[in-house]
Amino acid sequence: MSTEPVPPESTENAGAATPDAAGEPGTADATATAEPGSDATTARGAQSEAEAGADAAADAEPADQGDAAKDASEADGGEATGDGEAASQLSEAEAELAAQKLERERIQRRKAEKAEPIASGAKLSGKAADLLAAVRAVEGGAKPPATAFDEPAPAPRRPAPEPVRRPQPVTDGPSAHTAPPAADAVEEVRRVLAAGGAPEPLAPQAAVALGEGAAEVLREDPWQLLRVPGVRPEQADGFARALLGPECSPDDERRGRAVTVWLLEQAALAGHTALELPALTAALGRQAVPDADAAVQSTLAEGEALAFQDALDGPGAGQPAGDPGEDGAEGDEGAEARPVRVLVGLERYALAEESLADALARVVNSLPKESATRWEQVTAAASAGPAELLRAVAGHGLVLHTGGEAARAEPAALLTAARSLGLRAVAACHTPDGRERFEALLAGAAGDGAVVTVAGLIAGAEGPGRDADGAFALDLLVLLDAPQLDVESAAMLAESLPDGARLVLSGDPAVLGSAGPGRVFADLLAARVCPQVASRTPDPGPIGELASGVGIGELNQVDAPGKEIVIVPVRDAGEAVHRTVQLVADSVPRAFGISPEETVAITPGHGGAAGTRALNAALKERLNPGPGRFGGFDPGDRIAYAPAPGRTVQGRVVTADAEGLHLSCAGASVVVPRERVEQAVRHGWALTAHQAVGSRWPAAVVVLPGDAAQALSRPWVYTAFGRAERHLSVVHGVEQALPRAVAEIPAKPRTTRLPVLLRAQVPAGS
Repeated sequence: MSTEPVPPESTENAGAATPDAAGEPGTADATATAEPGSDATTARGAQSEAEAGADAAADAEPADQGDAAKDASEADGGEATGDGEAASQLSEAEAELAAQKLERERIQRRKAEKAEPIASGAKLSGKAADLLAAVRAVEGGAKPPATAFDEPAPAPRRPAPEPVRRPQPVTDGPSAHTAPPAADAVEEVRRVLAAGGAPEPLAPQAAVALGEGAAEVLREDPWQLLRVPGVRPEQADGFARALLGPECSPDDERRGRAVTVWLLEQAALAGHTALELPALTAALGRQAVPDADAAVQSTLAEGEALAFQDALDGPGAGQPAGDPGEDGAEGDEGAEARPVRVLVGLERYALAEESLADALARVVNSLPKESATRWEQVTAAASAGPAELLRAVAGHGLVLHTGGEAARAEPAALLTAARSLGLRAVAACHTPDGRERFEALLAGAAGDGAVVTVAGLIAGAEGPGRDADGAFALDLLVLLDAPQLDVESAAMLAESLPDGARLVLSGDPAVLGSAGPGRVFADLLAARVCPQVASRTPDPGPIGELASGVGIGELNQVDAPGKEIVIVPVRDAGEAVHRTVQLVADSVPRAFGISPEETVAITPGHGGAAGTRALNAALKERLNPGPGRFGGFDPGDRIAYAPAPGRTVQGRVVTADAEGLHLSCAGASVVVPRERVEQAVRHGWALTAHQAVGSRWPAAVVVLPGDAAQALSRPWVYTAFGRAERHLSVVHGVEQALPRAVAEIPAKPRTTRLPVLLRAQVPAGS
């Protein structure tokens, strides 16, 4: 690597004096941040702690308290994107939300068929009661009833039943968004908030989150304020004390339930689909809930969460099902019980995970045996790398493919071959930029409409459409950027595949995981229920060599004769901002002919003295100065637009009028209503790594100020370095924290159930 000398000079900080502080669970940071490398909620602690500058795992958006409102709005699903057509036509975001709503309704029907509801307010009974009693017995050293942890017999391998199909998304009609709350309802909520000393601007959010009768709900149960994104337990406690007076107490059953649900929501923002019961009860204790067990039982009884037991494979992997002793010697001498874990999760994510497992089992089991013969000719004609993938796809319904950027040529060859056989084949990418790069690999060989975005496919705005049953009219679906799939998106895609269709998930397992709950690609790799094809094609050049080393935990010295990699040491955050602006605006364009519009700055978080806000402010002043007449934006500003949680689309401000802020994003016209601008649009010269994943630029400037050391991890560094195609500058102020993060800090674990659910339906090695 070459090192650019940095003459000492005095610069002023371009941002706040301190980074986003790491907060207790419930801070606005905790609501928004959950990237690997931060201390967001984990499976063991269930406590959301946002570290300085960590990216948002829930929506890759703000990381400090000042942006709590933005995170709240994005977590609720985002606003519709305009497309310049008639006002009545659905946008991509609206259609996506409609599809998600239909999927949740289908899951609700499925749940009703599988289990009878527990009467509201009733005590636990049946399996749930036995389960909790058994766990308490284990923790107390006693042997639980033998039946408590009986594992059901694995389901035999057989074709899965035909799923309930969703109707085809409409292309026009009334808005898919929930109607905004009536003005009088918002005013009533505002009065209740004022009476409890809560900020009155929360009224619209509270009215949406709590639905009809929101004001009465808050009067009867003030802790329901925790359902409003960004509200912390201590704030809800203060609101409850003001409304209830002497009746308010920490052991109130309503408080226990609300805090339990809140903790599960924080865990979901950190990527977990469920929490282990001991971790959840410990977290409740830290939130001053006197009887954590009773709070969990009450939450389960009210149907606000679900409990599960999962048998574990290895000894010592969890609490033993029994402790042999005097009480257990009779009747089962020599029998070793299988270890289990007890999980509690929100219904939404738990049932999406079950739905995904069912759909994947159907994909694996429904492939016709004779379908492999037609692939023989194209497989024989393919080169070594694509041929291995083609052979796997020919004989299996579900295939996993791993590799870096250069390895995308292999699924491109697969898509071309499938289409040459007359199959209805489509590839879906995470971002519009990824779609354009994959289309370039095809060079038109696969035809128009062969490559779409995942969001567009789900929403029905892109892709082949659906058949009469609501299934995709497809024979093969290739999902690129598979690590970015959260459990809900993956469930919607897999459920929409027709019987006999093939599914290929391709991606780089070393990059940052999905912004939403789940770790679908990693879970499938771990479950080993289908063929896995690892590409042997390395990413080229010094940047590819550097990133490959980071991926295996090594930060190597790399020869860069053309200054493809430059390290720029800095002493403090202010100097980091100054040097970043200098690199983007002057040095990189002069040395490499790469314009500022083709360069991205990447930093660990939004807050802090060298976060995205400080960097974007400095870059705007240099590259497109202006008064920020519309919510801080001017025509020509480079922006990052978040139409939905976990999705960032690059674009530019065109103009602004009474309708809102007019953007040009990925070739489409978007109008963001005035009230949505603050929540959905940021300046986009500087991004977090989570916002940048799935896209690449000719040049990238990775900014590592000293206050960001705690936010670094191997996946973060790998993702950030890998965004550069021709040139990478590293503004380096973290000293030894960078090699330590690469060598010692892997991705933070996420608690999920998908591997266990898959193994029960699909034998390993299928």
